[in-house]
Amino acid sequence: MAEPLKHFYNKELIESLSHQLKSAYTSFDSERFQEEIFSDNWDLKELKARTTHITEVMHRFLPNNYAESIEILKQVSTYYTGFYYIFFPEYVARYGLDDFDTSILALEHFTQYSTAEYAVRPFIKKYKERMISQMELWAESKNPHVRRVASEGCRPRLPWAKALHEFKKNPTPIFKILEKLLNDDSESVRQSVANNLNDISKDHPELLINYTKIWMGKSRNTDIILKHACRTLLKQGNPEILRQYGYAPPNHIRVENITLQEQIKIGEHLNLEFKLTTLEKSLGRLRIEYGIDFLRQNGKSWRKIFKISYSSCPNTITFLKQHSFKVISTRKYYLGLHTIAIIVNGQELASRHFMLL
Repeated sequence: MAEPLKHFYNKELIESLSHQLKSAYTSFDSERFQEEIFSDNWDLKELKARTTHITEVMHRFLPNNYAESIEILKQVSTYYTGFYYIFFPEYVARYGLDDFDTSILALEHFTQYSTAEYAVRPFIKKYKERMISQMELWAESKNPHVRRVASEGCRPRLPWAKALHEFKKNPTPIFKILEKLLNDDSESVRQSVANNLNDISKDHPELLINYTKIWMGKSRNTDIILKHACRTLLKQGNPEILRQYGYAPPNHIRVENITLQEQIKIGEHLNLEFKLTTLEKSLGRLRIEYGIDFLRQNGKSWRKIFKISYSSCPNTITFLKQHSFKVISTRKYYLGLHTIAIIVNGQELASRHFMLL
């Protein structure tokens, strides 16, 4: 089993951090700093709680002057690269909300070594107009990490973060930022833009549909971004976005020869086989998925969609698919009758039941 992510914050890392803080700030009490890090139920803290704890303890041992502390942390942060060092930008979010100018420069610095996507959000909530202007400037930065935070930081539904309800309600200001990044050279920036647009589609599908009509065909990179941004609408079987990507209603298609086990146990694989046929010359351009209605603890079910393939097909094609019911931390299985559905171009064409034991 993989090591829990929280264990990245180990004794060696804290010793290293303490050493660098001492080098940058000679009055820093490195021994007491380490003692306080590993006190207060450290072993019980999960990943996010540990990053917050490190931030709070650093604050107690740094100068009372915020700007002075930021200069120390900016110097130290250059020795640490990667997501786990988000305690540097978190320091800004916790203690610099009333010093916009100092904090914005600090976030721009820290995001080049870790990521400030979470730390910018309190500033967006307090200084919305100023932050929109700032993120438009960041979208033109020469540094891809800065350009990425311009998109990622204003996502309405950023995972692990509180939603930006104002942007969920009206995401229009975000488009000014994203349009600067639609053909970005960096794949990570383009991925962030797609994720942001996908967030928007969950509350305002019509905005993404119209946006896709405007921007589709402008460049290969833009087309890739838009296709990924539309993934939720495609999974939902939105007819307009399906038509836009050339997926016609599958009225002429039949599902035949469906086979799967009637019963499987947790830890086993469900083996699904089926054939698609048509009396026309070809099946046409297809997006083929299957959905499983997983049981909840209360006996109701919820559907999750899984992609099989999408392509242009001849008039008959057979599919074989295995679905694992291996125990994973992100999903809990409940025993009982489940349903699997075969979905073609957004429409459910057939379904079968199986028992999970």
